[in-house]
Order: sequence, then C-alpha cells, then structure tokens
Amino acid sequence: MKKWLIYSIVFLTVFSSCKKSFKADGNALTFDIEGADQVKKVRLTLLQDDIVKVEATANANFDQTKSLTEAEQPSKFKDFEVTEHSSEWAIKTDALQVTVNKKSGAVAYFNADGSEIIKEKAVEGRTFSPVTVDSVAAYELRQQFDSPADEALYGLGQHQANEMNYKGKNEELFQYNTKVSVPFVVSTKKYGILWDNYSLSRFGDARPYAQINTLKLYDKAGNPGGLDASYREHGNNKHVFIERKESTIDYENLETVENFPKGVDFNNAIITWEGAIEADETGEFKFLCYYAGYTKLWVDGELQFDKWRTAWNPSVAKFSVQMEKGKKHNIKLEWIPDGGISYIGLKVLSPVDKKEQERLSFFSEMGQDIRYYFMKGESMDEVIGQYRTITGKAQVMPKWSMGFWQSRERYKTQDELLGALKEFRKRQIPIDNIVLDWSYWPQDAWGSHDFDLDRFPDAKAMIDEVHENNANIMVSVWPKFYESTEHYKQFDEKGWMYKRAIDDNVKDWIAQGYVGSFYDAYSEGARKLFWEQIKEKLYTKGFDAWWMDASEPDILSNASVQYRKDLMNPTAMGSSTQYFNAYALMNAKGIYEGQRSVDNDERVFILTRSGFAGLQKYGAVTWSGDIGTRWEDMEAQISAGINFAMSGLPYWTMDVGGFCVEKRYERATEGSEDMREWRELNTRWFQFGAFVPLFRVHGQYPFREVYNIAPEGHPAYESIVKYNKLRYRLMPYIYSLAGWTHFKDYTIMRGLAMDFTEDKNVYNIGDQFMFGPSLMACPVYEYKAREREVYFPAGNGWYDAHTGEFIKGGQKKVVNAPYEEMPLFVKAGSIVPTGVDIQYTSEKPDAPVTLLVYTGADATFELYEDEGTNYNYEKGNYTMIPMEWSEADQTLTIKARQGAFDGMVKDREFRVVVVDKNNPVDIAQKSFSFESVKYAGEEVKVSLK
Repeated sequence: MKKWLIYSIVFLTVFSSCKKSFKADGNALTFDIEGADQVKKVRLTLLQDDIVKVEATANANFDQTKSLTEAEQPSKFKDFEVTEHSSEWAIKTDALQVTVNKKSGAVAYFNADGSEIIKEKAVEGRTFSPVTVDSVAAYELRQQFDSPADEALYGLGQHQANEMNYKGKNEELFQYNTKVSVPFVVSTKKYGILWDNYSLSRFGDARPYAQINTLKLYDKAGNPGGLDASYREHGNNKHVFIERKESTIDYENLETVENFPKGVDFNNAIITWEGAIEADETGEFKFLCYYAGYTKLWVDGELQFDKWRTAWNPSVAKFSVQMEKGKKHNIKLEWIPDGGISYIGLKVLSPVDKKEQERLSFFSEMGQDIRYYFMKGESMDEVIGQYRTITGKAQVMPKWSMGFWQSRERYKTQDELLGALKEFRKRQIPIDNIVLDWSYWPQDAWGSHDFDLDRFPDAKAMIDEVHENNANIMVSVWPKFYESTEHYKQFDEKGWMYKRAIDDNVKDWIAQGYVGSFYDAYSEGARKLFWEQIKEKLYTKGFDAWWMDASEPDILSNASVQYRKDLMNPTAMGSSTQYFNAYALMNAKGIYEGQRSVDNDERVFILTRSGFAGLQKYGAVTWSGDIGTRWEDMEAQISAGINFAMSGLPYWTMDVGGFCVEKRYERATEGSEDMREWRELNTRWFQFGAFVPLFRVHGQYPFREVYNIAPEGHPAYESIVKYNKLRYRLMPYIYSLAGWTHFKDYTIMRGLAMDFTEDKNVYNIGDQFMFGPSLMACPVYEYKAREREVYFPAGNGWYDAHTGEFIKGGQKKVVNAPYEEMPLFVKAGSIVPTGVDIQYTSEKPDAPVTLLVYTGADATFELYEDEGTNYNYEKGNYTMIPMEWSEADQTLTIKARQGAFDGMVKDREFRVVVVDKNNPVDIAQKSFSFESVKYAGEEVKVSLK
C-alpha cells in the first residue's frame, strides 16, 4: 500500500502508484471511480476533523454551482492522512476514519478507533436517473446509507403527521403552508447527514404515494372495480346527490377537485367511500390521506383517524395496514366538507423489504450531482453545532423577542391595535411585541407597502405610541404584488416577477379578486429592490421586525405541485424544479442583508412561514403556519417543533390556540360546551406555548387576547396570565439560552434523546421535551384531561416544578394535570435563574436574580447578558457568569464574570434557594426563602450545608 501524510496542500497535484490514484487540492480529495455503472468521480472535502462534504458526479466534471446552504468556511482544514489500499482509499483525521471504495465509490464512516458509524449502500447505493427539465439535462438523485438498526433519527423540518422518530419512516420534503422541509437528520448515534439539494425530495422510500387503485378494490357487495361512493345531503341522509363506484379518491388540489360531481354542494354534503381493499403481496402498506373538513377513516372497523381542518388549508394523516396477499380488508372513509371548496385524497405505498425501509435514504427530483455533508460529534448537540458550522451560526435574538407576543388575524385599524396594547398595560399583563398582520394596505394595493389612511391615518404615530408603551411592533410583509402597484412595475421592468400567474389571470380571494404574483427571490437584484421598497415605506417609520408570510412561495394556495412549479418558473438561478424548496431562505437573506447594510445596530428579526437549511444565519424564526384549532393539531405541534429544532434551526413558534377555527367555536355562547372547550383548548395551548423558543398567540376570530378568551377570575384567564408571568420570571434562564444558541450552537427546544441519548425509552416520545437543560415540559392535549402519563428519563431524579415532589428517573408515571397547570418538571442537578415580576423584558435590569438550585447531582449554568437589541455581542460585548453546584460539598460557586458591555449591572444581588426533598418549592411563586449573595463580578462561594 501507499501512504501520504497531508498537512497543507495548496497546489493541485496527482499522486500515482498505478494507472491513476486521486487528486488533492487543499482539503479536497477527488477520486476517479472506474468500476461503477454511473458515478465517475467522488470528491471528499474535509471541512474539519469531524465534518466531510461529499460530492459524487456521473459527469466528467463536478457541478460548480455554489451551495445556497453552505456558509463561508473560515479556513481550509489541513490535518489528515490518506492511505491507498488495493480496494479502497482511507482518510484519517483525529476524529474519523473514512474510506472510499475504488470500484463503487461508496463511502464509509468510522470512529477514530475503527468502529463503524454509517456507510453508503455498497451496491446501487447511488442512483443517477437522467431527466431533462426546461431544456436542462440533469438527474433524479438518490443516496442510500446502511445505518445502525438501533438508532433513532430526528429532524427533516416541521411536518404535521405527529411523527417523532423518522427511522424507517417516509417523508416527502417540499414547502407548504404548515409544512417546512429541511433535508437534515441527526442520529442518536451522534452523527448527522445534511442533504444539499433544493428540489422536491423524499426521505425514506423514493417512490411517490400511488392512487389506491394500485390495490384491488371492491364495493360493499363484493364486486371488483371500485369502492361505493355516496354523495348525500348532510343532515338529510335520504337525499342522495349521486351514488357511483369510484376507483380513486383524489380531490386533493385545485386541478383534481374539478372532477367533483357537478350539483353537489360542498357546503351541504357528506360523502362516504366504502368497500374493501385487497393486496397482491403481503406486508405493511402505508397510507396517506390529504384532508380538509371533517374526516374519519376505518379499516376493518377500527378507526384510524378522526380529524378536522379548514376547507382551504388541508393537512395530512398517515396510517399503516398490515395486509396479507389475497385477503380483503374492509375500508370506509367519511368526509364532510366544511364550507367552500374542500380537498381530500387517499393514496398508498406498497411494502418494501424491511432492510430497505430501515436504510437512511434521500431522493431528489433534480440536480447535477449528489452533494451531502456528514458530521460526527460526541453528542447530538455537537452534531447540530457542526450543522451550523456548515450552514451558519444563529444570531442572539433581541431580548424583547423572547417575551410575549400578541397577534390576531387581524387588527383592522390603528385604534384596535393600540387599544389591545393599552389593555395589556392596564391589566398589568406582560407583553413585548404586538403584530400588525396583513391587509393594512388599500384593498387594491397589495405589495404597495402603503397604509389605508381611513383605517391607519398615521402609521408613524401608531408605531411611536407602541414604543412609548415599552413594546415593539412587527409588520406583515409578503413577497406578493398586485400588477397595478408601482412596486410590481419596478420588479417587472427588470424581469424579476414570476409572470405565469399574470399570464393565467390568477386572482386571489380579496373582494372580486385581484391579479398579482411574487417576486423572484433567487435574483440578487430583486432581493435588494425588495429591501429598498420595505426600507422606504416601512423601516423608516420605525417597525421593529418583519413577518414574511407565504414564503413557500404560496402564489396560489392548493395548486398542484406541478402548477406551483410553473407559477415560479424560471428562477434567476434556474428551473423552479431544481430550486423549489429554498425560496424562504433567499427571501430572508435579502431582508437580513438589507437591514444590516443600513443599520448594523438593531438586530434583524424575521418571522417566516417557511424555511430551509441555513435559515438560522439570517435572523429568522419559522412558525408552523395556519394550523387548526383542534386538540390533535396542538398535539402535532409538539413533535413538529421538536423536530424542527433538531433540524438545526433553533427558533420556532406556532399560533398558540391554532389559526383556523372550527365554526362551533365562532358561534359558541357563554355557558355552552363549545365555549368551555374553547377556553380549555386555549389554556392548555398557552401553557405549552410558554415553553417554546418564541411565545406568540395568533389566530382567526374569536379574538385571542386573554381578556377576550375568558373574563378575569375565570380559570382560563388566571392560568393564561400565570404562565405569561412565569415566562417573564424565567427570563434570566431563557435569555441565557438565546445567548447559548449563538455562542454554544445550543438548541432551546430539545427532544429528550438530546439529553438522555443512552436511554432508549425516550427515542419515540414526541409529547414531552426539554426546554433548555433543566425544564421538562409535558403539555396536555386532551379535552378534560386532568392527568397524563409522563416518562422520567433514567439517570436523573426529577422535581415537580409546581409541588416540589421528587420523582426517580427511569419510570413512567401518571401525574396530576389540573386545569390551571401543565405538568412541568425540573431535572435534579439544575441551576435555574429566575427574575422578578416585570411587564416587559427590559424592565428592572438590576433586579435581584433568584438561583433555584435543584439538588441531587452536580449542576452548572452560565448566565448570559448583553445589551439586548444590538450586534455588539459580535464584538465581544457580553458577559457570561459561570455557576457550579457541588452536590458533595453542598456549595454553590458563582464564578468571576467573563466579559463586559456598556450599561451592564456591575453589582447585583443573587438570591440562592436550595430545592430538595425537604424544601419543595413552586417555580411559579413570586418569592422564596433565600440566602442573599452580593456579587460584584468576583468569584463567590456559598456553602449551603
């Protein structure tokens, strides 16, 4: 064998021990593959000792297009060793061993000690299938890995099917209202894979779901050919609109819904499909149902799901059926459209071999090369840190953004918005941000960024008054422009508008409907113009933050995927097929770079409905879209938020209470069951919302201000206010987590597997999560539930945050969940800094900080502080105060302050409270018995024996 020790190669050379070996250019190693059917070259770029960028091409040369997700790397990594063997090349760093098979080009990854981590499937693991799109020759791409059988996988963005662990599962990766796709997974084996492709992709099975007529279908009488479909009048079952046999259920988009029977009223119909399905093979069949309206589905009499979603915004339900070849299974689907055009579709995937299903696999519709990043760490946190090394660091969000936000769809006038803020201040309910949603502009001027002066006579004065009331204001800005606006014309004359919607005369839903389209965010010039228009009309008025709605882009809701591509084609970078998923990333990039170019003092804050890998580097937060006001939607947000955070994007939020409202809640009267449920749903959702990275209430009517949900004194009102105030008392803890996201690449909302990786009992838990290192939130998502089962991870003791009860780890337990409280637990061995009651995050900066020390194990914490709203922390202007609790010595050490910034509190009081079995406390209480410690920046030890 031949061996080369490479320290620093800055020239291009060829090493040869036979006909051809490999080429090295700095930290990039290119291998010619001569035995594979498709792949011609494989290139490994060592970004650091535990991050490898992998490219594979079926062409003579690699794609030179710069990655949209990869951030600039600080330097070229130098310290690695290359060895050539008869069948493979081996690359060694301090952290990894990586091999490349000479015949297949398959790459395998090993720990430094030689133990296997993961490897590309050796035979047909890479697939290049030629396609031509918009006259561009490219490939459908697939990469499969043989991954550990006993791992769990998380990430992939935010999806609504209530799935937590993606090992062995399938997920289609595209952007849609309520669906955010990020092609990254992190494993409990402490590695991650970032798939660098922007086209529609699939994780798991590369096949799209098929129509149900791939199964044998029978009507209720047992006749083959289709299911019995019955379209009847809702409430009058004897009135039949139409009955017929149907072999597909496909009304899932604007094109297929055209096939809905004429004369059947969506507003007054109930449709059932009933009969039997039969497979011609044995195995697990996976079903996917798109639904809007009230939808139930049974297989062999067993209810698979019972869900609702508003007519204009369908969601998805997944279920599996184990089927035997030749055996019939009864099926019934009941669908009640809920007003207006509604959507439904039922599709199926036939089984694949179990080993095949368990592989880690990414497929994409279009690309020139396969390109992905492999990263390995000592923890899942380290892996996510490496993801941000690749894609960019998250900023420290402004401190005000970690407080409470009030929003509704929508404040229709200046007086409504100011009135809501004043009512919060009058009632002494903490608030930091109020939101001005869409349609503040004149009805026919979407995209003008002008205000309707009849409703908003003086926007600048409105903003000033918000600021005078110690709050911030966010404004909704869409990438959408009516063709009549001057802003549209400015884009159009440069060729920066998507024109298909204009050519097709696509009208929106406002009044009689107006024609418009979206700007091309893939154009650098268009992004700059977009910012210039916002700066001129909005930024100069004093708005603090940007709400970038419909950033999928949602040019036409409920269009088919193909028509969605048509509507944004071509982009400045190429075919919309190739760049389908990255619009929100580019849109946020323009705002972030634009604002920082004119004001590098105030932190950028962007709320966007979609996202992609790398979004975190643009000061952006994603929310989960126009979700429904249902208990199942609340439950689905828990796993959706956790997986989004574990996709490397630390900031996420949702519409607390749900956006789209069931009509029964709109009509609910005082004392009715619907009103009781409405209040309880909002209460439970609010309790949950207080423990996600950004705390935001939003939704359609009924209004979502706490005093509109329930009167003062009602348990709903009292609980909502209680959790609002608790959020603010936890601000020293929460803002420290925000600082850690930048300086430690930390993840605030954490799947239990991140902190308890060795406890496999946590791998599939999607309804509990850690909020920072110490707090375990366990939301209640069932009506009238007054208890719920909680798993307490092993290796730690736990304290009930409200009662102080101590609970051993490694067990399931049914815990109390009274109406007013969400089960919340604190890990033994925790330091939780809390503050005093405040009305906004910048109030009382010099107030005492209470340190709740939960005993039972050693503990550490670093209290982070900075100036709150600017970027001076990037220059080193911030402080960290490390703290350590020694369980053996019963001593708390508050170490010397690290760093400094203008206006920092140099001398402060820490109030130390030791929590143990003999001293239980309620974390929500306002005051504690404490030991006072004066701190002036030098180390202080507090013995608490």
